[in-house]
Amino acid sequence: MNNKLYIVMVGLPARGKSTTATKIMEDLRHDSVRVRIFNNGDLRRKMVSTNTSLAEFYDPNNREAVFIRERIAEINLAKAKKYMKTGGDVAILDATNASIERRNKIQAVLNDHPILFIECINNDEEILNASILRKIETSEFSHLSTEEAIRSFKKRISYYIPIYSSVKDEPNFIRINSLYKTVLREEIKNTLPYYDQIRDFLVTDTIKHLYLIRHGETFFNLENRIGGDSELTENGLSQAKDLAEYFSQMEIPLIFTSQKKRTIQTAEPIKAMQKKCTIIPIAEFNEIDSGICECMSYGEIREKYPFIYSDRKKDKYNYTYPEGEGYASMKERIDRGINKVMYLSNSSSNIMIIGHRAANRMILSHFLFRREEDVPYIYIPQDKFYYI
Repeated sequence: MNNKLYIVMVGLPARGKSTTATKIMEDLRHDSVRVRIFNNGDLRRKMVSTNTSLAEFYDPNNREAVFIRERIAEINLAKAKKYMKTGGDVAILDATNASIERRNKIQAVLNDHPILFIECINNDEEILNASILRKIETSEFSHLSTEEAIRSFKKRISYYIPIYSSVKDEPNFIRINSLYKTVLREEIKNTLPYYDQIRDFLVTDTIKHLYLIRHGETFFNLENRIGGDSELTENGLSQAKDLAEYFSQMEIPLIFTSQKKRTIQTAEPIKAMQKKCTIIPIAEFNEIDSGICECMSYGEIREKYPFIYSDRKKDKYNYTYPEGEGYASMKERIDRGINKVMYLSNSSSNIMIIGHRAANRMILSHFLFRREEDVPYIYIPQDKFYYI
């Protein structure tokens, strides 16, 4: 039986191909499968002495650059084929592979073992912009300002769009939404080793270390008020500094927060004590919207809106604040936020989320089973954090 497989990634830049490829590699290696990634971008940065961050290098009318990029693709194909002949089980070709012509060439060259094409699609504009910000953090773009780098990368993408064609006639392929981890279409005409494992893994959330933290003490906390956009107290700032000290010896490349001041203020000291760290505010992790009760204390709600106070106590999970939301109606956006975290965190070992009491309850229940009626009562302190 042939237990060897080529995996060929397909997709426009910044669509999650490398993230997906890395996670597949790590998963297969856990089962002692010999697997290696052959990334065209990595080879390009080693081979080409001139700077390739400028979009013009990807212009199909730039004949010299086209020749170089074709040569790089050929070298990586040869490397992958040699790897399989010398003991490798799975070789992953990580590049855009956007055109039918390129994929036909791949099939002609890699003719010794079956090929599985995996196409990554993601049209979420917010996530695309966040992915581009991560891409331009590399040394390749260090000579450009953030604005110049973003413009250059977006122009690079624009050069791929006219030649881009989705997989459809290839004998074995999976097309996935790389943000939501859903299979959009699949066609498998051959018996492929590891296929069931790979397919299951593509639609499964995986984490190594998740640190779920609630923001430090705020002025609203002192007054028992809900919602709003209060800042941290001196005690809250001290709590943030203590967290920064605790995590200073760990590598925290990304900190996901809500868009509220109190979560970002809690994240800033942690970032300051990291060598390289980015704070990414996500609207999906904002605290529960308490509608007409926003910024009120529980005492004021009981006095002004006794019907709200009593109705919510009867079924806290399913209750929705007038003109606001509830735990049940938060679920969709919280799940969407978690998908964004998984997408953007790449293969990072340590993931950190700094959120709010209700939001963190929902995040925690996403990973650890809790009965719906118990979720609104999960303990979320400000002087401790959850580690998953």
